[in-house]
Amino acid sequence: MQLDEAERAHLYDLAKAAAPTAGSASRRARADVRPSIERVLAGMTGTPAYVRNTRMDVVAANSLCFALYTEILSPEKLPLNLARFMFLDSRSKDFFVDWDTLADDFAAALRTESGQNPRDRALNSLIGDLAAGSTEFSTRWARHNVRFHRTARKTMRNQLVGEIELTGDALELPGEGLTLIAYSAEPGSHAQNQLDFLASWSAGKNNPLEQAPVNPRTA
Repeated sequence: MQLDEAERAHLYDLAKAAAPTAGSASRRARADVRPSIERVLAGMTGTPAYVRNTRMDVVAANSLCFALYTEILSPEKLPLNLARFMFLDSRSKDFFVDWDTLADDFAAALRTESGQNPRDRALNSLIGDLAAGSTEFSTRWARHNVRFHRTARKTMRNQLVGEIELTGDALELPGEGLTLIAYSAEPGSHAQNQLDFLASWSAGKNNPLEQAPVNPRTA
C-alpha cells in the first residue's frame, strides 16, 4: 500500500477502534504540568519552549516563548488551544508566515490523534467546532491526511524582531500525555541574533529592578 510510518500507524489505530477490546479506554488529555517540568521550562532561558497536550492545548510556557508569541500567549491566557488559534483566530495568518503549510500539519496531527483516541469527547468537540467554524479546516480534514509532528521549520512574525525563522522540535514526555516543543536557531544566524534580543528583552521585562520607576534625583 506504500504507506509511510504515520499512515501505517493510523491504519492500525482505525482497526483497533473498529474492534475495541474490554481493556481499551479513552485517554484523557492532561491539563496540568509537574513542577519539575515547569522548572525545566524556566531553565531554558535561551530557548522558547512550551508544553502542550494531545488536543494542542498549551498548558505551560517559558518567558522567551511568551516573548516570541507576544500578544498571543501569556500566563493569563493559558491554557490556549493552538488549533483554535490557527483556524478560528484571524491573527494566525499574520503571525505564521507559512500559514498554509502549518495548517496542513495541524489538521493532519489532529487526524492522527483522533485515530489514536476516537472516544475523546473533548477532542471530538474541538474537531466539530473547527469544522463548523473554518472551511479551511474542514477542507483539510476531508483529505484524511495524517502526520507525526516531530520537527518543522517555522517563520513567525514577531512584533519586536519582525520575521524570524526557527526550527521547532517535539519532545514527548513519556507517560505524561504531554509534548514539549522547543524552538532553536542556527548558531551565528540572523535568527539567533533575534532570539538573543528577545531573551534580553524578556529578561529585562521580568526583572523587577529594571521595572522600578526611575528616581529623577539619581537618573
